[in-house]
Amino acid sequence: MNINLPEKRYYSIGEVAKAFGVNTSLLRYWEKEFKQIQPKKKSSGVRKFTPADIENIQLIHHLLKEKGMTIEGVKNHLSVAKDKEKSKLQLLNRLEKIKATLTSMRDNL
Repeated sequence: MNINLPEKRYYSIGEVAKAFGVNTSLLRYWEKEFKQIQPKKKSSGVRKFTPADIENIQLIHHLLKEKGMTIEGVKNHLSVAKDKEKSKLQLLNRLEKIKATLTSMRDNL
């Protein structure tokens, strides 16, 4: 899944929800369920997600929505093989970008 977020230090919950096509309430739920998602919170309670949080959300989103795993299955999977799955996801993202570039080049010919 290719997400469209600009390069920033912090992202609002609305930006993240829009990029992943989910509700903000789902992100708050995932924050409670997965210790890997730890956004910074201001004293007013406003959440600010870091790029590391975005990577973790992307991995969790992939496992839940695209692979169809359960919450408990994802928790177990993350505790066992997080690095391996993360590298697979990064490779998938790079391949999607290459495909988009090649498709664009073909269309311009």
